[in-house]
Amino acid sequence: MAGHIPLTYGSRKAAKKAAEEPLFVRMVLIGIAIVFLFLFLLLPLAAIFIEAFERGIHLYAASITDSDALGAIKLTLLVVLLTVPVNALFGIAAAWAITKFDFKGKSLLTTIIDLPFAVSPVIAGLVFVLLFSTHGLFGDFLFAHDIKIIFAVPGIVMATLFVTLPFIARELIPLMQSQGAAEEEASLTLGAGGWKTFWLVTLPNIKWGLLYGIILCNARTIGEFGAVSVVSGHIRGLTNTMPLHIEILYNEYQFSAAFAVASLMSILAIVTLILKNIIEWKANQHS
Repeated sequence: MAGHIPLTYGSRKAAKKAAEEPLFVRMVLIGIAIVFLFLFLLLPLAAIFIEAFERGIHLYAASITDSDALGAIKLTLLVVLLTVPVNALFGIAAAWAITKFDFKGKSLLTTIIDLPFAVSPVIAGLVFVLLFSTHGLFGDFLFAHDIKIIFAVPGIVMATLFVTLPFIARELIPLMQSQGAAEEEASLTLGAGGWKTFWLVTLPNIKWGLLYGIILCNARTIGEFGAVSVVSGHIRGLTNTMPLHIEILYNEYQFSAAFAVASLMSILAIVTLILKNIIEWKANQHS
């Protein structure tokens, strides 16, 4: 390339040295990061487990095996099983449409996908109440056909779907944009159909990004509070997810039981973080 002067080893070394901050500055920045992590992450996390086991292992076991706690855990896992696959299908379809095709309204579709990031979860829950409650827009129809959405599992799933909608799509869109459509076009030129191209070309190329998005979506689904709190009705053993059950226990001054259930959520968060780091490592190796 005209005008391009290649860097020698010495010049690269000098440029790298010039870009480095002084040792004092680096130590200060690292120290600030460590202090913040300790105060706002590690210390609260340790406090959760200390409070959970403060009154002994027997109370801890009783707290997490209580019928209401088991109902909250089962409901949380059910919402995850229903929400994450739907979001994965939507994320793949939306990312594929946005990155592989040109059509009117593409920028509008991208904006709509980001809408749950801008809307408060509480507002999202209120929207579903206005639509599907007894006095809502579709309330008469639902009541006439004995269909329960608000204060029932369907409402919780719908509210969680709304809140977690962007995670997988927003993870896949930039990845698929950077990859382009050359491989898919080559596959179609060689006679492969759309589904075969997807399974043999597109999916292998996006698998690590897809798994990463699924991990993020799963974490948000487990921890969602605002939207679910509005549509659930707080019915013990029926419509309380783990975050709602923790809130009720804490408000009733059952602190040990509340922290016991919170420790389960913390363990799930730690496992999620480990899986996230493994996927990032695999993705970096693949790239």
